Amino acid sequence: MNDISEHTHMLTLRPVRRFCHAATVLASTDIYASAVVASNETPDTPSNQIRNLKPLDKPALEKLKAERDPEKLFNLFKANAHNKLVIENRFAFEDTISRLAGAHRFDYIEQLLEHQKTLPQGRREGFIVRIIMLYGKAGMIENAMQTFYDMHLYGCRRTVKSFNATLMVLAQTRDLVAIEAFLSKVPERFGIEVDIFSVNIVIKALCDMGILDKAYLFMVVMEKAGIRPDVFTYTTLLSAFYKINRGEIGDGIWNLMVLKRCFPNLATFNVRIQYLVNGRRAWQANDVMALMQSIGIKPDEVTYNLVIKGFCQAGYLEMAKRVYSALHGNGYKPNVKIYQTMIHYLLKGGKFDLAYTMCKDCMNRNWFPNVDTIYTLLDGLKKSKQVDKAIFIMRLARRRVPPFSPKQLGRLQSILSDS
Repeated sequence: MNDISEHTHMLTLRPVRRFCHAATVLASTDIYASAVVASNETPDTPSNQIRNLKPLDKPALEKLKAERDPEKLFNLFKANAHNKLVIENRFAFEDTISRLAGAHRFDYIEQLLEHQKTLPQGRREGFIVRIIMLYGKAGMIENAMQTFYDMHLYGCRRTVKSFNATLMVLAQTRDLVAIEAFLSKVPERFGIEVDIFSVNIVIKALCDMGILDKAYLFMVVMEKAGIRPDVFTYTTLLSAFYKINRGEIGDGIWNLMVLKRCFPNLATFNVRIQYLVNGRRAWQANDVMALMQSIGIKPDEVTYNLVIKGFCQAGYLEMAKRVYSALHGNGYKPNVKIYQTMIHYLLKGGKFDLAYTMCKDCMNRNWFPNVDTIYTLLDGLKKSKQVDKAIFIMRLARRRVPPFSPKQLGRLQSILSDS
């Protein structure tokens, strides 16, 4: 690994090492906000008890959803601040905060969330985690941090769950110094043992900042401290190294992952296939798709689209059609990206009949290729003396919702007018 040693002083790891000796290795690989919040909910928490109560007051919920004036929205939510059925409705809560943030009414957000901390639900870590994440989504990082530091004031116990939520919010800032300080000081201060979620948050942040060698080094050191990397760890690093075309390191991480008996999942395989397709290695991408199927991992629409694109780019249209057929055979329906890819390359290869069939199919689903693609198809059909088909495509184009502009339709119609 190039120049990894030069980075060791940039992220202090010794304090973290002391708190990780008994850290739990989590099987789950999802570190996003939904997982952090959901992991705090237990069978006896109030949010689960809500299921046994009467349904949410629909008029109140509908008013919150429909209100567009920030001040009225604030007052409406504030009036329901003690209504557990409103507060425990995650969508209503998050949607209100999101819309207030969009209106730049951060003062209203602070008033609402600070008031929520003083209510009985403020003693639940799961609820405080939600407050932290909402502050983060609103870009109010300092408020999120302070909420974590003040948890004891509400009688709420801190665990690695609220630590990870705060670390995730802090990672949004891409402030390496702040992340380093939080990671090295806070676990010791509050007696928190960091876990694989914590490690993955830091590695993702380092990769997003483009500090890939240090991200790899962090994984190595944390594994020595007792926290084994999981498939999310390896997939994050693979994706980051492949994106900057450091394939030899990406391949090495893949081999290391398998050697450590941490087996790739669908996302990992898609990252690998994306890299091969970008490198114009369509046959190898197809082999990887066959490998994943042989070990029981079903390709998804992303996998098929990547392999189809790879064969199309390499000029193997017949292979692309075979993969397209396999997609149907496995019970998947083409999405707009697959249609767009196939139609583009079929037109490029002069396969106007199949391009017409696929274009007609996707347009009937209200998935429309761009105007340039439709123009090329109309021109090809006209030159191959299939004017009836061109007229039918033009008819479908006029039915688009939302409609093409008059200028765009005029350009398409000009092909037929010249016939």
